[in-house]
Amino acid sequence: MIDRLLLDRAVARGIVTESQALALLDLGQEPALKLADPPNDDERLRFVSGFADIFVTIGLLLFLGTSAYIASETIGDAFGSALVAAMSWGLAEFFTRRRRMALPSIVLLVAFATASFSAVVFLFAGAKAVGIPPFGIVAPNLDAPLPVAAAALGTLGLVALHYRRFQVPITIAAGTAALAGTLVALVFALAPDFAERSQNGLLIVAGLAIFAFAMRYDISDPERTSRATDTAFWLHLLAAPLIVHPVLSAMTAGSGGFTGSAAAGLVLAVVLVLALVALVTDRRAILVAGMTYTVIAFGTLIRDLGYANRSLPLSLLALGAFVLLLSAGWHPLRGLILRALPRGLAARLPHPVGTR
Repeated sequence: MIDRLLLDRAVARGIVTESQALALLDLGQEPALKLADPPNDDERLRFVSGFADIFVTIGLLLFLGTSAYIASETIGDAFGSALVAAMSWGLAEFFTRRRRMALPSIVLLVAFATASFSAVVFLFAGAKAVGIPPFGIVAPNLDAPLPVAAAALGTLGLVALHYRRFQVPITIAAGTAALAGTLVALVFALAPDFAERSQNGLLIVAGLAIFAFAMRYDISDPERTSRATDTAFWLHLLAAPLIVHPVLSAMTAGSGGFTGSAAAGLVLAVVLVLALVALVTDRRAILVAGMTYTVIAFGTLIRDLGYANRSLPLSLLALGAFVLLLSAGWHPLRGLILRALPRGLAARLPHPVGTR
């Protein structure tokens, strides 16, 4: 464990920079690495360092959620959201910057980013809220895309400041989402007819770009021992639904929905391709994003086989069996796939488990 007071004195005397001191604190909280042994989990994430993280998170959700509700009732949605953003930043000064608590830091960043975006959208673009901002859903008025683009761009600037101050890994994904929202809103402003016809295509392009961005972090840290792996995880979690949902929804819409075995079989074929991508990249997020479609596809096939009354439990059973089998065989399957790839490419991919 690295002494925080000693690091503060080192920063004050100019021996190390503030960012270096924070990096040393993160390093001090990591378990000792045994270089001779392979990691037990190839997607290690630092969500919780103890039950205190969960306890504080419950308090933050109660405090910020209630504050948002009272503020929106008294001073309006726009200023209420701005107040929640300011409160989230202030709380991060203690729980993120001083205490270095992982889960509360994630919650505070999400609250800050969504409240910042909500404040500008409520003020200039016109919006309606479902739930309690910043934890509810804000639906911007796409008839006014330029204010929405301005709100997303402003959110990008604010989360950049947040990252410079607190360096929470999820902030990169929040900023990337804000940038993607800015670009999509600008397309709606400049070419509304094209944007309306190409919504799915725009989302897929954005998702693929974010996926490529995530892979840059993954490739830079193939052993997944630094903060880059946390950043990549959040980027993959953002990219997955942007890619999976438009592809599968477009396929089912084109065939009249899940009305037959052919459409369901096509969806399952796409899911298998997604499983292959997940195995190659050693990231499971893209599979999680397609689970809803997988359940519906299994249900359609089971119903067509004559088991309509039990289609839901049987489809959930089939999905569970698929997930368990894939999980049990994850490392051997990765080994087979990576050995089939060119050696140079396989060596650059994250955690080439089973290829050594």
